[in-house]
Amino acid sequence: MPSRPVLRFAPSPNGRLHLGHAYSALFTWSVAEALGGIALLRIEDIDAQRSKPEFDAAIIEDLHWLGLSWPQPVLRQSTRFEAYAEAAARLKEMGLLYPCFCTRRQVAERATGTDPDGAPLYPGTCRHLSAQQRADRLAKCHPYQWRLLTDKAHALTGPLAVTSFDIKGNLSELAADPEKWGDAVIVRKETPTSYHLSVTVDDAFQGVTHVTRGMDLYHATDLHRLLQALLGLPAPLYCHHRLVLDDGDIKLAKSRGSQSLADLRAAGWTAADVRQALGFGSPTSE
Repeated sequence: MPSRPVLRFAPSPNGRLHLGHAYSALFTWSVAEALGGIALLRIEDIDAQRSKPEFDAAIIEDLHWLGLSWPQPVLRQSTRFEAYAEAAARLKEMGLLYPCFCTRRQVAERATGTDPDGAPLYPGTCRHLSAQQRADRLAKCHPYQWRLLTDKAHALTGPLAVTSFDIKGNLSELAADPEKWGDAVIVRKETPTSYHLSVTVDDAFQGVTHVTRGMDLYHATDLHRLLQALLGLPAPLYCHHRLVLDDGDIKLAKSRGSQSLADLRAAGWTAADVRQALGFGSPTSE
């Protein structure tokens, strides 16, 4: 175990950072300072189509502008595909992954509910294919992704719990319920991993002991605990902070064109203005 707490801020370089990212970064660094730990920067660029070098550089620029610093080198997930493939192979060897040939439209048409993110809940169509049906589709080079037999995996690990912490160091424990995700995608069609797999593998690889992230990822923690147990990885403590909302009480998002830190800077905002608006004081750094 690390000699002191290790935290991380892990944005994706698919757009400019906005106030929501600034809040998460400042929150992470403030918790690291309070716990006497360190905060790492990790670039989560597994999506090769949307990740851009200019956005990667902009993340560094924006965080430095906020007065933050971090140990080098910065880990970029695009350099870690072999590690993710090895983790996925272990799950396959355990008989816990199966190929899914369904399109998004087919999943949406057949779903009978939604997952915690509000997306159509996969009805398990391809888990019922015979070995011959799977072999035929693979031979015809149908695009596919790998899904987790979540109920089987959960039965294998037995009951799991997520341990949460707050800024004062108080701990609480809740039972994890990964099965609400259904058969989650672990390896995507276009990428040899998924967010769920890569973040689980990399938190362990970097020795992360405390995870701070937004409430939008609260339920994902249950699935991450399952993957940690299956892969024999340590379980960090978790703290999910509030989200920064717009005037319509909707979460800020790159996809919705939320005003970026660069836009605010061009409009005359200073880093101190951002900190004050988000409820943080003077800069801290490693």
